[in-house]
Amino acid sequence: MGENRSVTAVQFNIPLWVDLTAIAVGSLQGAMFAAGFKRVDLLGVALIGITTGFGGGLLRDLLLGVTPVVFTDNAYILTALIASFVGMLTAKLLQRVDPVITLLDALTIGLFASLGTAKALSLGLPTVPALFIGMVAAVGGGVIRDMMLNIPIGLMHVGSLYAVAALAGAGSFIALLALGLEPAITLAASILITALIRLLAVRFGWSLPEQRALNRRMLRRQREAEATLEAIRTQTIPIIRPDSDPESD
Repeated sequence: MGENRSVTAVQFNIPLWVDLTAIAVGSLQGAMFAAGFKRVDLLGVALIGITTGFGGGLLRDLLLGVTPVVFTDNAYILTALIASFVGMLTAKLLQRVDPVITLLDALTIGLFASLGTAKALSLGLPTVPALFIGMVAAVGGGVIRDMMLNIPIGLMHVGSLYAVAALAGAGSFIALLALGLEPAITLAASILITALIRLLAVRFGWSLPEQRALNRRMLRRQREAEATLEAIRTQTIPIIRPDSDPESD
C-alpha cells in the first residue's frame, strides 16, 4: 500500500503552470460574473474574481492540512489579479457574456476537480476522500463568490449539477488512472468530461430527477390537502354518510 502511494505522489507532481491556469480561469470567470452587478465597484469585482480563483484551492488545502499553495509563490496572486482585470474589461466589451461565463465556469469546475483529486491522491488519501476533496475544490470558489455577492448559491439550485459534474470528473480521473493512462491524458480527459456534463446540464436543463419529482409531488399533495380542508371547513362539498339518504335532505 505504501508503495502505491509513493508512485501516486510521483505521478502527480502538478506543474506550476497548471495551477496558475486553473486560478486564471477561475478568476476570469468570477470577475466577469461580478461585473454584471450594478452595485459592485471595480475593487469589489477584483476581490470577487481573486476569491473565486483562490476559493477552491484554499478549501482543498485546508482540508488536506497543508499550507495553501496560493501563498507559496507570488505568481498565484499576480495571476489572479491580472485575470480579474481582464475579466472586467472583457465583460464590458462582449455583448453576450453569459455563454462565455458558462463555458469558463464549466472549465473551472473541471480543472479544480481534477487537480483537487490529484493532490489528495498524491498525499496518500483513499479513493472516496479524494473524490470528496476534488468536489469541494471544484465548487468551493463558486460558493464563496455567490456568498460574497449575497445571491442564492448556485450549487443548491435544481438543474445546476455542479457537484454531480465535479464528482463525475473526479471519478473519471481515478478510473482512467487505474487503467494505466498517462497523467497528462488522464487530467485532460477528466477536465473535458466534467466541463461537458456541466455544459449539457445547462443546455438541456438536466437536474436530479428524484429531487425535482419529490418536490413537485409533495407540493401537489400539500395543495390538495389544503384545498380539501378548506372545502370541508366552508362546506362547499357534500359529506355523505353511509346511513343517510341524500334525497331526503
